[in-house]
Amino acid sequence: MGKAGQALKQVLEDYSISQFALAVAMDVERNNVYRWVNEKRDPTAETVVEIVRALKTLNPEAAKTFADLYLGNET
Repeated sequence: MGKAGQALKQVLEDYSISQFALAVAMDVERNNVYRWVNEKRDPTAETVVEIVRALKTLNPEAAKTFADLYLGNET
């Protein structure tokens, strides 16, 4: 499993964003966020975009950090 989960876990920890807060912002069940963070399931490409959008509403800097971590040198 992958990079998205690792990046998401780090961002949620670094910016003190709860899995529940992200789930509410994305309008998904919290267990979906749990699965991504704990690398039990990888989010789809479309979901990664939704994660960035939701993070922007919670903390724009967190959204940028997630994108940077996920995309690495591609940003």
